[in-house]
Amino acid sequence: MPLLTASGACLAYGHVPLLDHADFQLDKGERVALIGRNGSGKSSLLKALAGVGHLDDGDIWRQPALKLAYVPQEPPLNPESTVFEAVVDGMGDTSALLAEYHAVSHAMAEADADHETLLARMQELQTELDARGAWSYASQADRVIERFGLDPDAKVASLSGGQKKRLALAQALAIGPEVLLLDEPTNHLDLDAIAWLEEQLVSAGVTLLFITHDRRFLDRLATRIVELDRGKLASYPGSFTAYQERKEQELKDEALANARFDKLLKEEEVWIRKGVEARRTRAVFRVQRLDQLRAERAARREQQGRVDFNLDAGEKSGKVVAELVGVSKAFGEGDARKTVIRDFSCRILRGDKIGLIGPNGAGKTTLLKLILGQLEPDSGTVRLGTKMQVAYFDQFREALDPEAALTDVISPGSDTVEINGEKKHVIGYLGDFLFAPERARSPVKSLSGGERNRLLLARLFARPANVLVLDEPTNDLDIDTLELLENLLQDYPGTVFLVSHDRAFLDNVVTQVIAAEGNGVWREHVGGYDDWARWRVAQGARPSGFSDAPASNAASRKASSDTPVEKAAPPSVPGSASATPAKSKPVKLSYKEQRELDALPDRIAALEAEQATLTQRLEDPNLYANAPQEANAFAARLSAIDDELLELLGRWEELENKQKGG
Repeated sequence: MPLLTASGACLAYGHVPLLDHADFQLDKGERVALIGRNGSGKSSLLKALAGVGHLDDGDIWRQPALKLAYVPQEPPLNPESTVFEAVVDGMGDTSALLAEYHAVSHAMAEADADHETLLARMQELQTELDARGAWSYASQADRVIERFGLDPDAKVASLSGGQKKRLALAQALAIGPEVLLLDEPTNHLDLDAIAWLEEQLVSAGVTLLFITHDRRFLDRLATRIVELDRGKLASYPGSFTAYQERKEQELKDEALANARFDKLLKEEEVWIRKGVEARRTRAVFRVQRLDQLRAERAARREQQGRVDFNLDAGEKSGKVVAELVGVSKAFGEGDARKTVIRDFSCRILRGDKIGLIGPNGAGKTTLLKLILGQLEPDSGTVRLGTKMQVAYFDQFREALDPEAALTDVISPGSDTVEINGEKKHVIGYLGDFLFAPERARSPVKSLSGGERNRLLLARLFARPANVLVLDEPTNDLDIDTLELLENLLQDYPGTVFLVSHDRAFLDNVVTQVIAAEGNGVWREHVGGYDDWARWRVAQGARPSGFSDAPASNAASRKASSDTPVEKAAPPSVPGSASATPAKSKPVKLSYKEQRELDALPDRIAALEAEQATLTQRLEDPNLYANAPQEANAFAARLSAIDDELLELLGRWEELENKQKGG
């Protein structure tokens, strides 16, 4: 029996239907990804299914007493609430009592508190919460806050964008939902956080419907793809990769069928113009068929066009774009002073495509400003290259005036833009980025998130630039546009600095990464995200969840605080020389330790094989419906395997370092 259905769903803005008698069904245990082009109506459908939006026509059905949680792109959070208050806010009437009990218990710890009054109130609250059986809610809220690495007493207003997204996810999971609806859950999360969230959602066993443009996230989570295309919903069982293969064939078949149809229509149009022959009684059926063909052609909705990217690299910059030697930068005073860049050296050459990787708050923007000469270092030297023309893509879209017309954003005071030496009318140029002529004079504030990103790219590419700085350009862009942008950047002859949490985008664009190692230390690595991730695993590091810095082994932390950063190639074994430059005298392992070290690779391989098998089993939606106890056992075993692997990798590194004198 389905948990959630939509029947004959219709929704339109203006004359274009976003949903055109669309049908949808969500079954227990599924993890369904809803995909489609920007502006196709995905978020509107999700809101309708969640009960916070409305359809023009059609029916939404939810299983009676279904426990459903919905996390929108920009969650509505009260800035004056604490994290704990926000998490328990969705727990019905009990939430206010839990929030007050939490506040009173903290007030009791204050030295100047009125303990007698507070104790009396606490006893009243305890009695009321006991009567409601609400203590399980409180412990559940505490657990989920801890899992998401949040401070329960922090004010919502003080949280960063990534922390607010984590809070919204914690708020949704705290009620133990049967169905979870997520709209772009990876936006504002760093790479470790995204990997952590993937594991949580896979192991939680919750039925999931989510919107995302993160292709790695899609492939990891989705058991079925549902595409919203031209008002209709089409279902594709399996992974995103399987969907891409099938969809490509469908589009080829559609193009062929349309070509045949158009050819027949053209032949009938030629025939009808002959006049006398067409008016014979025995040919009336052909006239009727032509009318039907014309009606079908008028009703056909063509596949939405693709963005036409065209980038003017301008004049070549000097061979050396920037050279940094022993650069450090810190902020704050006294005990609060924090070093975000420590003794960093690198050399950026023309044509390099560099990805900056690190958790939120690690200092990626600060490092970019140092490299581009926009910020002075506290120590060290920065030498900038010559003939640099820099174009900057801002993730917060602060460069866009919400009241400005689209044409004024692209070409203020002029009707034309010049691209690669050729002048083009600004409305035609906007059309290349899928903005219809009738919207060219609309204000920026009328655009969706994805449309604003497209507008920023249009503005960025309207000016010659031989250095591109792209700060989270992938947020809200649909998959087709992402792939086109990838192709453009791959062929771009200038220098690219890319800050992104889209792992596939990083892998497809960058030639090297600069990654945060923690404690203000940054290290260069050849290759893309996957190359860096393999190096990291080889060092014995594990994803750090929501900590302030990526996890790293003790030896690399010591090395990072004492030594300058050098470009690192991935070593073949954990605890290699690149991670521990300062060596002590090698120590011969005991017989028992040597036997243990020799056995570790096989033990780790066996656990990873079991992990892969269990993950594959958990991705089967029928498992939750037919054998929920078995699914829970698999999820518990997966969690135990993670702990075992972490312990074994740490032991491997310890023995290797001991043997090599680390």
